[in-house]
Amino acid sequence: MAAPATGNNARRDFYERIGGLSMAPLWESLHQLVPPQPAPKYVPAHWDYDKVRPFLMESGALITAKEAVRRVLILENPAMTGSACITPTLYAGLQLILPGEVAPSHRHTQSALRFIVEGEGAYTAVDGERTIMCEGDFVITPTWTWHDHGNDSSKPMVWLDGLDIPLVAMFNAGFAENGETDEQAVTTPEGTADAKYASGLLPVDWRPSRQTSPIFNYPYARTREALHGLSRAGAPDPCHGYKLRYVNPANGGAPIATMGTFMQLVPKGFATSPYRCTDGTVFSVVEGEGESRIGDTVIRWKKRDHFVVPSWARVEHRTDSDAVLFSFSDRPIQEKLDLWREDRGGK
Repeated sequence: MAAPATGNNARRDFYERIGGLSMAPLWESLHQLVPPQPAPKYVPAHWDYDKVRPFLMESGALITAKEAVRRVLILENPAMTGSACITPTLYAGLQLILPGEVAPSHRHTQSALRFIVEGEGAYTAVDGERTIMCEGDFVITPTWTWHDHGNDSSKPMVWLDGLDIPLVAMFNAGFAENGETDEQAVTTPEGTADAKYASGLLPVDWRPSRQTSPIFNYPYARTREALHGLSRAGAPDPCHGYKLRYVNPANGGAPIATMGTFMQLVPKGFATSPYRCTDGTVFSVVEGEGESRIGDTVIRWKKRDHFVVPSWARVEHRTDSDAVLFSFSDRPIQEKLDLWREDRGGK
């Protein structure tokens, strides 16, 4: 008769037996499931636009916007190869549309943002209304809205796509549908959404039908003016410089329920104090040059570059000139769940 298992052998035997019932001991993984602080499994990363742009243009010769549906080069975190994610909750990519092209109409449950990186004159249409896009504009495509893009200008257009694809996948809530035609019918005069909702007033009997903003284009000219006004109103915040968040005028929250969007001005020669927060953040450089120290990694950036700061990573920005940075993250979801935290000392 075999001797009873003892010590580690007894535990291993026990784990094997409960494994047959699809069970496992919590005490063997508790330190990983409930860590003392965030320990992201992804890393800081930087995409130099001067190096990326030739590949974007080459992709334009390889496949049409219609064939590709969306001609995009994904910005994939180097620690998450094969995931098509820039953080565990966010997707990012650079989309190219050439003169005369149309990216055909479709809709999906994933919410999307567009931040215009290069060019002007192309349009996006959302549920029957078109808007012309210029560099620095922030455009939203709310969940389950028909949208297509076209370029009536004479030059290529490039924008940053940001989507909540990983979050929707986690909930197994992804649906999509293609339009019957490449371009949806335009049923609303251009500028209608702006006229109704972007003046600090709302139509008296209007009631929101969803959590996303009724404005779908936040023009850079207006945003830059707001940053300039803020810079004249007082000293910069030690951790952010002058930073504003885009808002839904109906409720004061984020324009997209799952993604927060921000724009900040960091003055020439300014060095921000160490800062960290629980939302991993994707940055697009709109103006200027500088560097960001993210933990032990130093990234030199310039206009049109992109970089990502992981959750709870200490970050400090230093600028060589006045710099403007657009960013997006999953902060709204974290705030709704009472999970979001920040550390303004970077300890």
